[in-house]
Amino acid sequence: MTRAGFVALIGEPNAGKSTLLNRMVGAKVSIVTHKVQTTRARIRGVAMEGDSQLVFVDTPGLFQPRRRLDRAMVAAAWGGAADADVVLLLIEAHRGVTEGVERILEGLGDIGEGRKVALAINKIDRVPSEALLALTKDMNERYGFAETFMISAEKGHGVQALRDWLAAELPEGPWLYPEDQIADLPMRMIAAEMTREKLTLRLHQELPYQMTVETESWEERKDGSARVEQVIYVVRDGHKGIVLGHKGETIKAVSKAAREELAEFLGRKVHLFLQVKVRPNWLEEAERYSEMGLDFKDGA
Repeated sequence: MTRAGFVALIGEPNAGKSTLLNRMVGAKVSIVTHKVQTTRARIRGVAMEGDSQLVFVDTPGLFQPRRRLDRAMVAAAWGGAADADVVLLLIEAHRGVTEGVERILEGLGDIGEGRKVALAINKIDRVPSEALLALTKDMNERYGFAETFMISAEKGHGVQALRDWLAAELPEGPWLYPEDQIADLPMRMIAAEMTREKLTLRLHQELPYQMTVETESWEERKDGSARVEQVIYVVRDGHKGIVLGHKGETIKAVSKAAREELAEFLGRKVHLFLQVKVRPNWLEEAERYSEMGLDFKDGA
């Protein structure tokens, strides 16, 4: 009997969610994008474990929001958890129960109803075993976790046991994605999305919906790195100047940030090349929507 379902990884920023995800998904990775309506969070990866298909839902790190963007990210994180079949809270062994973890535990009260919530204590190699046992006891007194796992996402310790447990907890049913969905095409979308996000963060409200990013070419190189070329489409010449910035400073900063995030995500070196093109009617071109994983007709 096949099983399939959504697993939401939640935790503070830098708790190791990306590292764990890459470790979990491993070689059997399919990065998928989908229409926003399906679930309110972005899907980051699909892992196969026996007859189970684990669909990992990305949630931004949970933190104390100060700005509107922060609040939107935190809302998206809780939204992702609320849409998941299993929720996995990741905390860092050496940091223990921080204020941020306490806030997440408070929020789990509502989200946890009707779904399994597990605890993964990460970076266990940084603390002695007595401290781990005390932290496990403390956390389980604060919340009724279905299971607690001691892991090192970076080194892989304990990750297989966690995968096995998650796979067994998913609901029975058909797989949600084709098993052979290879990372290439969807990975190009994810890479474009990363660059677009960096542009949005950098430019804030100056270019809200009038810009898109596409990955034009993706070349796997002999040394294991990837060469990625992307085009940023804007509606008018004035926008091109904003994206480039004074002496090209904006595009350089965006390129650096996107390259670093993509390299971390892939776990290898990335050479990223960006160019900006003016395309007055891109908002009316069906092809642009397809590149973003959207249906042009839905915008009618």
